[in-house]
Amino acid sequence: MKRVTGSGGIFFTSDNPDALYDWYEKHLGMQRSKTAQAVEFEWMEPGEPSRTATTAWALFPRDTTYFKDSRSPFMINYRVEDLDGLLEQLRNEGVTIDPQRENYEFGRFAWITDLDGNRIELWEPPKGKS
Repeated sequence: MKRVTGSGGIFFTSDNPDALYDWYEKHLGMQRSKTAQAVEFEWMEPGEPSRTATTAWALFPRDTTYFKDSRSPFMINYRVEDLDGLLEQLRNEGVTIDPQRENYEFGRFAWITDLDGNRIELWEPPKGKS
């Protein structure tokens, strides 16, 4: 079973997310999607050129609870093919797993913590979509 298949997103905190979004748009051309409240980079799914996929880049307020107990001001989202299978393997390997799960039309989410206390988001896109 594949574990991580790619990066689904990069998230970090800011004292002023709106001003920082504006800075990135002005200087680097990274425009925030109005629907996702994130910058979305589209790319072709490897081996399936008819499917497009996205990687999100998003800013959160410094006091966000989304990063929970992470020691870092950033969080990386990794794409996975089988969230339940991977979580079972990680549990057996002694990895710290947040019991919270979230399910949306755009995929399923779970969180783990690495050895340095960094929160990591795992995302299983819906089958047939990226």
